[in-house]
Amino acid sequence: MNKNIVLAGSISGFIGMAVCAVAGLARVAGLFYVLGFQSTTLFNVGVGLMVFGCLIKLEELAAQGRSKV
Repeated sequence: MNKNIVLAGSISGFIGMAVCAVAGLARVAGLFYVLGFQSTTLFNVGVGLMVFGCLIKLEELAAQGRSKV
């Protein structure tokens, strides 16, 4: 179960990086909208996904520390 949680965090982080990259490249290319969403909104979604992935992995690390005590 714990490995599945860590995998979910990794997938969330990678998807977040991809969304941020698409939004950043679109903005550099001069596009304000991507698939009907503002590029800054997509960038914020990507950042949120990366933060979510980090929090999941941090919780797993904390849970490992609690189980050793």
